[in-house]
Amino acid sequence: MPFILKKYNAISGKKIQLFLLQDLALSPKLSQKYLSKSRVFDENQIPYNQSELIRGNSIYIAQFEGHTQGLKPLLEFKEFALFDKPSNLMVHPISKNTKYSLLDEIRYHFGEDANLAHRIDAETSGLVIVGKNKKSEIELKNMFLEKKYKKSYLAIVEGKITKEIKIDKKITKEGKNIGVRMKTSQKEGKESLTIIKPISYNEKKNLTLIEAIPYTGRQHQIRVHLYSIGHRILGDPIYGVDDRSAENYLNKTLDKKQREEITGSFRLWLHANYLEFCYKNIIFKLYSKNNSLKNHFFI
Repeated sequence: MPFILKKYNAISGKKIQLFLLQDLALSPKLSQKYLSKSRVFDENQIPYNQSELIRGNSIYIAQFEGHTQGLKPLLEFKEFALFDKPSNLMVHPISKNTKYSLLDEIRYHFGEDANLAHRIDAETSGLVIVGKNKKSEIELKNMFLEKKYKKSYLAIVEGKITKEIKIDKKITKEGKNIGVRMKTSQKEGKESLTIIKPISYNEKKNLTLIEAIPYTGRQHQIRVHLYSIGHRILGDPIYGVDDRSAENYLNKTLDKKQREEITGSFRLWLHANYLEFCYKNIIFKLYSKNNSLKNHFFI
């Protein structure tokens, strides 16, 4: 489990916030985070508020402690590293009950101060940049916020695409039963632009291998845009399936066989394949080494 309950000897009667800052030498940001998220407890497992005094001679803190399942960085530099994330792996825990995420590997390899510079969907595989310290994390996050990078994906889509397509459609919440599902709209939503370039067509399977270049970064952008033009990504459990199937997937009640019958595959065939950016006046052009998507397409 990533969250470990650690015991610390404490000073009874001292303000809990001061104890975290002065005696445990935690940063103000980390102390505030632990208290605001109810991760600091007394001996009876009752969480502390930041203004409370310590009850008893010890406290407990639920701290994230990364563990490994063997995933190693694809590349490592002085300030940052690059992971080639597999499909069906969350980048960040969504609760204290999340057993494993990419953040486990990040903290296991690089320590408490390492963090994600950006995120990709759990279903999507491919490149994720990690800041190895707080300074590089902030610099890299700002780079993504300011869109000072180039990024492209590979995807296997249903149907035949023969020429380059520019999809310039706004994206907004669908607003129906599936809360995470998005839709395209001519009138409302956020401006969104994706360029689709065909690479190869598998006539036997009626599938096209494409490169997708998103010029904006909306939720599910590539998935929504492709679905909107009739080329659903193979294995997508949210788009192109009925509400009940999507809900069963989100509730984790679909087994592998059921999912394959409904979506056409055991995974979403969308892969973050390329990243280009400038960091400390050095231009990085980074490619994924994971060939599973191409291999699946050509089988």
